Amino acid sequence: MCCLFGLIDYGNVFSAREKNKIIKILSTECEARGTDATGIAFNTHTGLHIYKRPLAAHQLWYRIPENANIIMGHTRMTTQGSEKLNYNNHPFPGHVDKMNFALAHNGVLHNDYRLKETEKLPYTHIQTDSYVAVQLIEKENTLGFDDIRKMAEKTKGSFCYTVLDDRNNLYFVKGDNPLAIYKFNGFYIYASTDEILTKAVKRLGYMNYSKVNVACGDILRINSYGAIEVQQFEFPDTYGDYYGFFHPTAYDDTAIEMLTEYAGYFGINEEDVVMLYDYGYDEFDIECMLYEPAEMQRCIEELRMMEMC
Repeated sequence: MCCLFGLIDYGNVFSAREKNKIIKILSTECEARGTDATGIAFNTHTGLHIYKRPLAAHQLWYRIPENANIIMGHTRMTTQGSEKLNYNNHPFPGHVDKMNFALAHNGVLHNDYRLKETEKLPYTHIQTDSYVAVQLIEKENTLGFDDIRKMAEKTKGSFCYTVLDDRNNLYFVKGDNPLAIYKFNGFYIYASTDEILTKAVKRLGYMNYSKVNVACGDILRINSYGAIEVQQFEFPDTYGDYYGFFHPTAYDDTAIEMLTEYAGYFGINEEDVVMLYDYGYDEFDIECMLYEPAEMQRCIEELRMMEMC
């Protein structure tokens, strides 16, 4: 569980000091979904800049300049790849023909290893599952709706992506993870949830906004003038297509070991996984449960009580 956040000041409403204040307050509210690392990306006259550190948002000192009008941010809760190695943190840099970009991801991908093999992606020292999305875009060597659509349809898991290119186009790729975008007079502010965004807006004292509609399967592009363009990608709507990492016809010891490791990213230890096996849950059941943490915890607690009786 991570959090996306950011500001699009298309009307040049804010000074550098005001933008730094907005991002500080917004990112601090986003700590509710991750405190392991924080990062931002923005463009200036000299190009695309990424600034990230393995620190909680309230500990980070932002240095957003006057001419940076779109700021894309991320607070991280680590699932894969140590946050202490800063290259594992978001946003990630990418490059296609004559264009640089930055990508941030909220969610967990479960076919990143498979994609590295099937797509023949180059070796990287970056361990975070999200980075495979950067590599898929780089493989196309262009950046636009078509390239982002291909990436979104290949990555499986829970996700919402933001992609900022060096021409000040900000893309939102809405999977099943939450996203809230509010439009004000001359600017947009966004975050991963309405609850977080509402708290931040209240602290900032901003009123009179409208919500931007964004649905699962949408790709939104907002440019430096505030104009929105929307296209779609196909998002699987069944467990059979979506939760396909451990296919029920292909269980083996390796798959079980991988599931145990994967469950660890969600805070589920090996003993609990084994207990679920013992009570008749298979790999497919357990994987699906990982995306309903409250239900999974309730199930584990009930099974523990049964063992105690």
